[in-house]
Amino acid sequence: MRSMKILAVSDQVVPDLCGPNLRQQFGDVDMVLSCGDLSYSYLQHIAATLGVPCFYVHGNHDQPEYLSSGHTLMEPGGWINLDGRTVYAREVLLAGLEGSMRYRPEAPYQYTEMEMSLKAWRLAPGLAMNWLRHGRCLDILISHSPPFGIHDGEDPAHRGYRVLRRFAGRFRPRYLLHGHQHTYPQETCQTRYLSTEVINVHPFRVIEW
Repeated sequence: MRSMKILAVSDQVVPDLCGPNLRQQFGDVDMVLSCGDLSYSYLQHIAATLGVPCFYVHGNHDQPEYLSSGHTLMEPGGWINLDGRTVYAREVLLAGLEGSMRYRPEAPYQYTEMEMSLKAWRLAPGLAMNWLRHGRCLDILISHSPPFGIHDGEDPAHRGYRVLRRFAGRFRPRYLLHGHQHTYPQETCQTRYLSTEVINVHPFRVIEW
């Protein structure tokens, strides 16, 4: 695999990413990944400015965006929804899982542990095909929520998913990128779990390898 530079974003609008200097600062990235809870207009600006492949999953706070023009954004233009999918883009194997732990009945983009487990293991056939075609199952999993016990919170809304730990142990992605839990300077935002680097990308991270 050739060297890659990826911009990952989540949860909080950053002035440098929605201003006129975006291309000057991040014009050399090969791909952009979003882990959710960002306005669709913000994401559209990033995609239109950088002109590289962009993939996202929904966060638990995502909702339609009503513009002053009278139009309504239901999804971010220029982005591919990666939830429940495996994709091969620029020699990188990607997969995605949206949403957070369910804490409101019937709320969109919220799932129980069992529901998320079903979503995660439905990816298995595609990952098996990746192994046959590319000699590895997965390079990057993007999710909104973190794995249980890694960068997650103690309250029900911010508790991580146990299935993400099992998933990482089985398919060994190089990176598991997530958001949902806002970070502060004294907090850990990158943790090695088995062979996977788990990274909280809030509000943005540049990842190179």
